[in-house]
This record gives sequence, C-alpha cells and structure tokens, in this order.
Amino acid sequence: MAGSAGVSSVENVITQAHREEWARLVATAARRFGSLDIAEEAASEAFAIAVKRWPIDGVPPNPAGWLTTTAIRKAIDLIRRENRRDSKQIEAMMIADNGTVRSRGAIDDDRLRLIFTCCHPVLAMESRVALTLRMVGGLTVNELARAFLVQEAAMGRRITRAKAKIRQARIPFKLPSSGDLPERISGVLAVLFLVFNEGYLATSSDSDPVRDDLTAEAIRLVRLIRDLMPEDGEVAGLLAMMLLIEARRPARISASGELVTIDEQDRGAWNRALIAEGHSIVRERVNAGMLPGRYQILAAINAVHTSARDARDTDWAQVLALYDQLIRLDPSAIVALNRAIAVAEVDGPEVALAMVDRLEETLNNYHAFHATRADLRRRLGQRRNAQESYECAIQLSGNTAESMYLLRRRNQSAG
Repeated sequence: MAGSAGVSSVENVITQAHREEWARLVATAARRFGSLDIAEEAASEAFAIAVKRWPIDGVPPNPAGWLTTTAIRKAIDLIRRENRRDSKQIEAMMIADNGTVRSRGAIDDDRLRLIFTCCHPVLAMESRVALTLRMVGGLTVNELARAFLVQEAAMGRRITRAKAKIRQARIPFKLPSSGDLPERISGVLAVLFLVFNEGYLATSSDSDPVRDDLTAEAIRLVRLIRDLMPEDGEVAGLLAMMLLIEARRPARISASGELVTIDEQDRGAWNRALIAEGHSIVRERVNAGMLPGRYQILAAINAVHTSARDARDTDWAQVLALYDQLIRLDPSAIVALNRAIAVAEVDGPEVALAMVDRLEETLNNYHAFHATRADLRRRLGQRRNAQESYECAIQLSGNTAESMYLLRRRNQSAG
C-alpha cells in the first residue's frame, strides 16, 4: 500500500491526467462508437478505475494509453450490456482495439470533431455551453450546476436533452466542410467567449462577482483549439483578448469587494506574464498581414490598454481607430456604446453623450448603457441626470461588485 505522500502524488497525477486527457478520451470513444452517452460514461469509468487502482498498483508507464484502453473496453462492455450491437459488431470492435496508437493528427481531429459537435447550431446556446464544458472541459454536472446557479438535476437534464437532440437530429461526428467551417468556428468561439464573460463579470448577484474558475476553463479550451487550429487568426485573437483581460483580474476587485475600473486599478498587480503572452500573439497577428477579425481587433484594443503604465498614458486615439475598424465589422449597439467611451476621451464627453443617447431605445435594459451615460453626465456636471442614470444601472446590474461601484459613484455625483 502506498504511503500518504505517495497517494497524494498519485492523486495529483490523476488530476493532471483528467485535465489533459478527458477531451481526448471522450473524443476517441465518440468517434469509434458514435454516441456521446457511451463516450462520456466510458471516460468517467476509466478515471474511476484509475482512482481505485493507481494508488495501489502504481501509475502505469503510459497513463494516457492505459486510460484509452480502459475507456474503450468499458464502452464495449456498455454496448454488450445494453445489446446495442450484435456479437459480430462487438467482436470487430474488440479486434480493432489492438493497442495501435493513433497519430497526433488523428487524435486532434477527434477532439475538433467533439468541439464542433458540442457547439452545433442545432442546440440552444445555453446547451452548447453546458455540453462543451462537460464533454470537452470535463466539468462534472455538479460543478456545472454550481457555475450556472441551477440545481444539479436541472443541469443533468439540460445535458441529457442536448445529447438526445444531437442523436435525434443525426448530427454526424465529423468536422464541418470547408465551406461551413468559418461560420461554425465562429459559433464555437462565441460559446467560449460567453463562458469567459460569465467568469469575468458574473451576471447573478448570488455568485462571486468574478469567477476565475470559468475564465480559466475558457482560456484552457481556447488554448486547445489554438493547438488544433494554429493558423486561425480569430482563435489566436480570442486567446490574446482573454489573456489580456485575465491579466487584470488581480486588480479588479477591491478589498471591500467593490469593482475597480481600469482607470483606477493598481497596474503593478497585473499579471505581466499573461500580458507579455497576449501582446506577443497580437504582434504575431499584425505581422501576419491579414485583415483582422472581431476578436483580433478586441485583442488589439486590450493590448493598447495594457501597454500604458498609467491610465493617463492610454493612447485613446489608437483605441478609437480600432473601434472604427470594429464597428465596420460589427455595427452593433454594444460596439457603438464602447466606441463612445473612446470618443469621450478623444473628442470630449459632450460628443460622446450625444452618441450614447441615440442608443437608448436599443440598450435601455442594458446596465452598461446607463452606467456609461451616468459617467458622461457626471463629467458634464449634469448631477440630477447622472444620479437617475446611476440608479437605472444599479437596478439592472446583477453583479454585487459592480453595484457597489455604481452606488459609490451615484453618491459622489450627489455631492
């Protein structure tokens, strides 16, 4: 029997293996057996057996190979028990399980297929997010339920329904055609962007204001996709943007639990390693000479902000120029609102407020619209109007840290 230190070491190995191998196991089993249910259960059982046996037998020389073989055999056992295949099919599967190691390219294709399957447009966005985090990220149903503040049973049903819809719609476990790939990869990135945003500024007052577990998982999954699609500029852009935003996390919440905006943050607390990596990716994309997409432009905007040693040194003209590029690609009201913030720094708050006012009909239920309007009105000395806007923003904000910040600003504007 291994000692306590040895058991702890084995537990760390299993934890790392789960983080690194879960998606590969599920993807391999899903490709081979054509069922996300079987793939998920087989992968879970493989790790459950590892938890029991490795502390006693020792970690195998090739943990990934051991897990793969165990998962495949468990999948065959599941099929045999449920009579889903006749004896000849089962025999063929067992013969195919001859220990042959697939090439890295084949494994990468499996994981890409899994990601595209989980993010298929036939699923509602909330189902895509849950299924991706379960099948690709390896989060348990309980972890997902806690992450999105629902009951564990409800989250389990959400994932079950998503898998059933994939099965009923007969969605093939394959990569999209070259013609469909640009649209489909944008859907995948949108899912991961949504996961990151929920961690960056949680939308519910019942959760922590910043969820570093979700931001970390989103970054990990984008890193995986970048490993699989290294030439895709938007994948690189999304990763760079996430890194540069995550780098500022240590300075975003005060000791009292209040949101600290970028202009007031202690820049010495920023994670310089993440900033250096994000800047490197942005430079790489600029040097590639390709027309940037949405995520690449957002990454460049964050690179400008994180390049300034002091908020007063921010190159707002460059930020505005980048938003000019972005709004041509994405002429949404949200982009227009963020562009107005840059306009306020370049052309003054009066010009920016006129732009923001024109967005009222579209963004009246969006807390950031009212927060931006309140700040511009405050800067223009419109105290009563500023207080009204702050009050609207507070009522619409579901984030406790942000609400504390807005309340302080409202009280300051009253003075």
